[in-house]
Amino acid sequence: MVRVLIPLILVGILVFAIVDIIVIDNARVRGLPKFAWIPVVIVLPFIGPLLWFFLGRERLEEYSNGRYANDPAPTPEPGRRFGPIAPDDDPDFLGRLNREQEQEERIRELEKRLKELGDDKPKD
Repeated sequence: MVRVLIPLILVGILVFAIVDIIVIDNARVRGLPKFAWIPVVIVLPFIGPLLWFFLGRERLEEYSNGRYANDPAPTPEPGRRFGPIAPDDDPDFLGRLNREQEQEERIRELEKRLKELGDDKPKD
C-alpha cells in the first residue's frame, strides 16, 4: 500500500508544482525565471517541488495588490487622491451636473418659445 501511495503523492506534488509555476504571476517568481523552474521541478522529483514552494515563489502575504508589503504606498498626483470621493468633490460629476442643468434650461426656453408660437396662430 505504501509503495503505491508514496509515488502517487510525489506525482501529485510534481503536477501541482508545475501547474502552479505556469499560472503564477511573473512578479511573484523568485530566484529563476518561470521557464527554468519547470525543468528543476521535473529533474529533481522530490526536492524540485520543495525548492519551488519554499524558495521560488512569493507568498501572498509578501505580495498583494500588485506590490510587495514593504514597498511604500503609491502617492496620488497633486490635486487627486485614491479611493472614493464625495460627489460634490468630484470635478467630473460637478461638470456633468452643470451640463444637465444648462440642457434643462435650454429645453424650458425652447418649450416657452414653442408655446408663444402656438398662441400666435389664428383660431378658427
